[in-house]
Amino acid sequence: MVDSWERARHILEEAGLDPGRLAHLAPLTGGTYNTVEELRLTDGTRYVLKIPPAAATPGLRHEHRLLVSEAEFYRSAARAGVPAPGLVSMGDDFLLMTACPGDSWDGSLTDPEQTALRTELGRLTARLHRVTGHAFGYPSGALGPLAPDWRTAFTTMFDAVLDDARRYGARLPRPVDSVARTARSAYGSLDEVTVPCLVHFDLWPGNILVDRSAGDARIGGLIDGERMFWGDPLADFVSLALLGDIKQDEAFLAGYRETGGRARFDAPARLRLALYRAYLYLIMLTETIPRAVGEEQERWVQDRVAPELVAALDEIEETLRVAPR
Repeated sequence: MVDSWERARHILEEAGLDPGRLAHLAPLTGGTYNTVEELRLTDGTRYVLKIPPAAATPGLRHEHRLLVSEAEFYRSAARAGVPAPGLVSMGDDFLLMTACPGDSWDGSLTDPEQTALRTELGRLTARLHRVTGHAFGYPSGALGPLAPDWRTAFTTMFDAVLDDARRYGARLPRPVDSVARTARSAYGSLDEVTVPCLVHFDLWPGNILVDRSAGDARIGGLIDGERMFWGDPLADFVSLALLGDIKQDEAFLAGYRETGGRARFDAPARLRLALYRAYLYLIMLTETIPRAVGEEQERWVQDRVAPELVAALDEIEETLRVAPR
C-alpha cells in the first residue's frame, strides 16, 4: 500500500512543486466517494488532493471517472469568474487543486447573513450558467459520449440510475418500472432545452464555503464539482433547495435573476424540475447500497428522501393532468 505522504510528494513533484516543502497532510471529511486530503506547504500554501476509489469499488454507473468532470467544472468556473478551487494537476488516479478559503455553510449564520449569502449564491449560479459546452451530458464519458440534444443525454442518465437501482436492489418507494413510466411521460419537456449549460448539480450547503476572513460573510468557493454535467440550468435548482422548493427562496432567485439567470416556472419548467428532483433522489436512495451506509443514514434517506421522490413523481402526473403536452 502506498504511503500517503509518499504519494502526496510524488504528485507535488509531478505538478512542478517542491515535494520537500510538504509540511502537513491530513484527511478531509464530508465526502462519501473519493479520498480527500489537505496538503499544506512550509509557506502556508494549501492544496486539496482527491484520490478516486479502486476500480473494483462498487458504485453507480455515472460515477466512473468523476474527477474528469470535476476538473471540467473548475476550468469552467474560472472562465465564469466564480470562486472555486483552481486546477493544479491531474492524472488518471488523482486531482490536485488549490484550497478555497472558508468553512462549509452551517447553522451558525444569522438571518441577515443567510439572506445576503443566498443572494450572492444566486448571482454566482447565474454566472456559472452562462458557460456553455458543445454537447450535453457528463464530460467524463461514464455513460458514453456527449449527446447532441438534452433529451438523449438526460434519458440516458435517468436510465442509468434506474439500472443501478435494479442491479443493487435499491429500496425505492415505488417499483422501478413505475418510476420509469412516470418519468417517460414528461420527457417531451426536455426538448425545450437547446443550449448545454454548466450545471454543478451538487450545490447543497456542504459544498459551499463561507469565508469571514475580510469581516462580512462571503462565499469563499463552490467545491466538489464532480457531479457536473452540461445540461439544463434548471437542474441546479434541485440541490440548491435540497429536499425543499427553490421557488420559496426569494433571496436566491433575486440574485439569480438580476444577474441574467432565467427562472420561470411554467408547466414545462415544472415538469423538468420534477424530473431532475426524481433523478437526484433516485441517486441518493440507490447509492446507499454500494456505499454500505449505516442504519442511521439508511433511516434518514428513507424518512426524508423517499417521500421527496414520490412528491416529484406525483407532481409530474398532476402537471400533465392539468396541462397535458
